[in-house]
Amino acid sequence: MTAPLRVGILGGGFMAAVHSRAARAARAQLTGIVASSPERSRQVADELGIERGFDDVSALIENVDVVHVCTPNALHAPQALAVLQAGLPVICEKPLATTVADAESLVNAASGIVATVPFVYRFHPLVRHARARIASGEAGRVLSIRGSYLQDWMLDSTDDNWRVNAAAGGRSRAFADIGSHLIDLIEFVTGDRVTRLASTTRTFFGDRAEHTGITTEDAAAVVLETAGGALGTLLVSQTAPGRKNALTIEIAGSAESIGFEQEHPETLWVGRRVGSLVVPRDADQLAPDAARLCTVPAGHPQGYQDAFNAFVSDTYAAISGASPEGLPRFDDGLRAVRLTDAVMNAAASDAWVDVAPAASESHP
Repeated sequence: MTAPLRVGILGGGFMAAVHSRAARAARAQLTGIVASSPERSRQVADELGIERGFDDVSALIENVDVVHVCTPNALHAPQALAVLQAGLPVICEKPLATTVADAESLVNAASGIVATVPFVYRFHPLVRHARARIASGEAGRVLSIRGSYLQDWMLDSTDDNWRVNAAAGGRSRAFADIGSHLIDLIEFVTGDRVTRLASTTRTFFGDRAEHTGITTEDAAAVVLETAGGALGTLLVSQTAPGRKNALTIEIAGSAESIGFEQEHPETLWVGRRVGSLVVPRDADQLAPDAARLCTVPAGHPQGYQDAFNAFVSDTYAAISGASPEGLPRFDDGLRAVRLTDAVMNAAASDAWVDVAPAASESHP
């Protein structure tokens, strides 16, 4: 048996806890963590059951085999670059970077190194089954796309977070934070690329509890076209009462529609003119790539953490030389940054914006 991977984590918030659980599920060794201060690093290490809180990033890098970057957005690019320059694999939270140029630099630096971005909704078994139905031609030609990602955690002016600050979170907030998941999922499931889009954004609260003069958006609405000729609409909001993590996609093909709701991940809706059906998360009824992600029998619910665990497990498998299907890599992170930039540019110019893929971007 090979020795377990020694895992280091940068960041001490919610996502660090999620990553730590996924690493533990993948039988890795939780070696170290760096949070906002040496004292906080030691505190979080104790809370999460990690062996040691390190004082700085360089000390952590010297003692691990792979690094998970879970810090505020503006730190992603320099920290991920430091890991890559040390020759280590890296998992970097999205957005991969706050600018296209920085994301491109990371893709170049990651050449020959496993570097992934946790677009984890790809790892719901029924998302893979939806993708398989479209790829097989069973759904017919994709005609239209409807997607939304709604949350309510920033509903009131008293709600605040470092993400509202463009210096820490980047030019975009709502779309970079959750819209990136939505548009990645649409391209992944359809196997198609967005080629141009128009958008509008809203900042409902310019002042919040701890920040004033806020320019990052609370919501964004997007109209898009794809290379395959489909039309689509997207709505992203962090101010939708009662919606906690409501990521929904519906793909209308010429033969059937396919609908998936992240808050209800145990079923997939297949709509037909006659004979619509609901497909359960049952490995015996799913495409092979979907069935492999079923870790418990049908009737025993799987959810977000299970999807995250599968993503981390596949990343570690790639580090060991495997080539897991659908693993989101830095090319995919760059793609999401490009699309976010296009959404913001379209809103600022009140005009359609073309989204041409770079040569390095892989097909979804």
